[in-house]
Amino acid sequence: MRFIDKIKEKLSGLVEALSRYPLTVTFLVAATVINAIAIHQEVDYTSYLLTFLVGAFLGICFQAGWERFSDRASVRLAAMALCLVLTLGYFLIVRQHSSTSIETWIRTSVALFALLIAYIWVPVVKSEVNFNQSFMVAFKAFFNALLFSGVLFIGSTLIITAIDLLLFSVSDKLYLDSLNIVGMLFAPIYFLSLIPIYPGARDKNRPPEKLVYAREKLERSWQCPKFLEVLVSYIVIPLLTVYTVILIIYIIGNITGNFWTDNRLEPMLVSFAIAVIVIYILASSLENKLAGWFRSIFPKVLVPIVLFQIVASILQIQEIGITYGRYYVILFGFFAAVSGVLMSFMPIRKNGIIAALLIGFSLFSILPPVDAFTISRANQVGRLTAALTENKMLENDQIKPNGLLPEGDKKIISDAINYLAMMEYTKGLPYLDKDFNVYDDFYDVFGFYRYEENPYRQDSLYLSLNQQSAIDISDYEIFLVVNFYSQDQNQDPIISTFESEGKVYTLKWDKTLSPGRLILSDETDSELIGIDMKAVFDRFDTTQGDNYQVSKNFLSADQATFTQANDEAVISLIAMFLGIDKSGTQPYYSGDFYVLVQIR
Repeated sequence: MRFIDKIKEKLSGLVEALSRYPLTVTFLVAATVINAIAIHQEVDYTSYLLTFLVGAFLGICFQAGWERFSDRASVRLAAMALCLVLTLGYFLIVRQHSSTSIETWIRTSVALFALLIAYIWVPVVKSEVNFNQSFMVAFKAFFNALLFSGVLFIGSTLIITAIDLLLFSVSDKLYLDSLNIVGMLFAPIYFLSLIPIYPGARDKNRPPEKLVYAREKLERSWQCPKFLEVLVSYIVIPLLTVYTVILIIYIIGNITGNFWTDNRLEPMLVSFAIAVIVIYILASSLENKLAGWFRSIFPKVLVPIVLFQIVASILQIQEIGITYGRYYVILFGFFAAVSGVLMSFMPIRKNGIIAALLIGFSLFSILPPVDAFTISRANQVGRLTAALTENKMLENDQIKPNGLLPEGDKKIISDAINYLAMMEYTKGLPYLDKDFNVYDDFYDVFGFYRYEENPYRQDSLYLSLNQQSAIDISDYEIFLVVNFYSQDQNQDPIISTFESEGKVYTLKWDKTLSPGRLILSDETDSELIGIDMKAVFDRFDTTQGDNYQVSKNFLSADQATFTQANDEAVISLIAMFLGIDKSGTQPYYSGDFYVLVQIR
């Protein structure tokens, strides 16, 4: 009977969520439908999907605000109307673009995150319930919804698989349909069904027995499960303590050196700050010595570590300029530092201020003219224009190619163009054609091959042949494809044997010298011509620094050709793909080549 009562309670919660959030449920249904259409038609409906998600998140926020501050149906209708207007406004903005850009995705994601935090914070503004309790409710609801949705999806997947194997074949897209329904519709509705109604303006018109029931349900919702208390207090906090000690030792040991330039440490410090803030809020609902110790010590440790990271990130701007990623790292650093100060001195009941602060920083980062994208675009365009002007490459909004620039200026131009192209900002530059393609046109426009950031901090080179580039084979009699891998000592030495004017010739590898030689020999095994593969790779290797790689994308056949000739024969190698990896102790050479041979 108790199990049946639980099932009834869950079902009643789902029904209540449908009536409590009608606008959000409508948008979620629309998002599920448009996603299903996209799955089967393979058409990009991203702008519609994002619009419906924005509408769904706005719906829960306006509903939470109405429940907290009003009891009038007319106010609720006005809030729903405003939600529709804002959603329509968002759609009119994103539909102006033919495709959904990285900027649109990030702006929308940050806005949805801010709305989610607002949904947790608004119901407890000036309430007897504090933000820590509301956060615990949402935290538990999220993982409950994740668990139930995961089980439901696995179950539906097993059923579909059983039908496909035992009864009749089904489309593979049925699995995506199942994931769409569970993830886009069931999971969020189930999450909302677990969020109780908080004390609000409507309480004065509700019967006393309903108020008592609602209060009991609310208290059950924010109670921390014993499992979670043990996990946070006796596992997560000790692990985070050890992690913090390691970070502090590293920072102290490298404060005068690598710390300020080590990009690998940056995500670790950001993750540390996120973990401290989340665990602090969860620990605010716990009553044990470890949780109390964490609340009193870690906010004070957080502040200096984050301040160090802010300074390091600002110093790195001088090297690569401002990108949206760097902007968010620095902005989050300021948020974490301010939060650390607040957590160090204010009562834990006032943690709602941190939520309000997070919402404010999020909106600050997406609203022009101080948003991440306006500032990063202006900075990168400024760096690019300055480098071109200083090297006298810019004249009357026309770029004059120049391959003799200092390596530092080449890298500045490459970094700026890489970022602007990735963010689809190059169309707005007066000195670049609207159809400029960073892969096809970079060399022709600037006169040198572009550099890319290399995460391994080693020189590397990658070349690709433009597959539409015509290859003149009129002067050759043999054409074949050859693969080369410098570290493959087991590679068959014989590449090909062919006949020309009654004589037999052999093309083979000689790996006795590193990285190898390509040899053409006659019937007596006498070498007619040999090509040192190191010379071939050196022909293309123009890497100079120690923290970038050169990409020569989509070269023409002429640019990708290496030719060697003597009185006996002519061999031309045309690189379809060529790579030089210097991340190890010895360079690794690899390539796929068209090989053209002419016997003289």
